[in-house]
Order: sequence, then structure tokens, then C-alpha cells
Amino acid sequence: MDKQKLERINELYKKSQTEELTEEELNEQKLLRREYIDSFKNSLKSQLENTYVVDKNGNKTKLTKKQ
Repeated sequence: MDKQKLERINELYKKSQTEELTEEELNEQKLLRREYIDSFKNSLKSQLENTYVVDKNGNKTKLTKKQ
């Protein structure tokens, strides 16, 4: 997610604290938040898919999904 979108999320939040957002702004805020959450989840998932656990013998084991 780019910096401008994050700034816009914060801008809408700050505005919502002082006045009521319009219907259009509420929808925009909802879409931006969803995009941010999806981006965060994908980033975390990618990081976990490339994570290995090393035991005391030096053996690497890739993390697996919990069943």
C-alpha cells in the first residue's frame, strides 16, 4: 500500500473525530481499510511462507500450515 493511501486513511479518521463523514467518505474509508488489511495479511503470509525453524543441530524446517 502506498504512502498516499495511508495518509488518506489517517486523514479520514481525523476528520471523523471532529465531524461526521459523508456517505462517500465512509465508503472510501471502508475500501481503503479493506485494502490495507488485505495488504498486511498478504505481506505476513509471504513472510511466514519463507520462514524456517532451525533446531539445535542446525537442521532447517519450513513452517507448515496447522491442520
